[in-house]
Amino acid sequence: MHILFIGDIMGRSGRDALAEHLPNLKEEFKPDITIVNGENSAHGVGITVKICDEFFDIGVDVITTGNHVWDQREIIPHVDKEKRLLRPINLPDGTPGNGICEFTMHNGKKAVIINAIARLFMDLYDDPFAAVEKAIKHYTLGRTADIIFIDFHGEATSEKMSFAHHFDGRVTGVIGTHTHIPTADYHVMAGGTAYQTDAGMTGDFDSVIGVKKEIGVKKFLKKVPGERMSPADGEATLCGAIIETDDSTGLARSIKPIRRGGILASA
Repeated sequence: MHILFIGDIMGRSGRDALAEHLPNLKEEFKPDITIVNGENSAHGVGITVKICDEFFDIGVDVITTGNHVWDQREIIPHVDKEKRLLRPINLPDGTPGNGICEFTMHNGKKAVIINAIARLFMDLYDDPFAAVEKAIKHYTLGRTADIIFIDFHGEATSEKMSFAHHFDGRVTGVIGTHTHIPTADYHVMAGGTAYQTDAGMTGDFDSVIGVKKEIGVKKFLKKVPGERMSPADGEATLCGAIIETDDSTGLARSIKPIRRGGILASA
């Protein structure tokens, strides 16, 4: 089986790139499930109900998020209704929505998707290691779940790597999001879990992590409140990865990066 994961959709240019490239990617790789991080899709801050519906209409199966999940207030009640839209699993008890979902793929196989958020250089979230441990104890990879995939949304590379090593051999893949820069460390770990520290954003890379470059640069030059952070609106590069699994075990056989369009080299 194949898992297609696409990193943080950044603003309109990112949404346009997803709409343009996703049909070709699905034709080329024939993914059994397509997962997209959409937490920056609404002008760089959060996601709206309309954008969720647009993503599902063009072939996205599950949407993950991160620290910007609540930036568009209309999404708060929607996460309870739409089980394919995830918020981080390690938010306090009583938080709306879910950080895990089961998705039945077209072949009848079961995929378990988890969205977790890191803590280093982030906010005061609950322990992601403990939260995911609690979640996956209900599943055995290759038996009660055919795929277990985790989007780990975080800043620190060391925390992301440690998290993946901790769950190596028990989940199909762990791919990081949040930093918006694609990393070159995609590989299958010793226990059979596919890993990449960050998938990178789907956005305009002639920017400062997706923000208009003049706004980003000014922030470092002048320590005064400046213009609101606005997404760069040039041609976006779609960034993500494709994971091939061993159908008998649910572990990964390979992981390869995907980059299409924009100014980054294609992969």
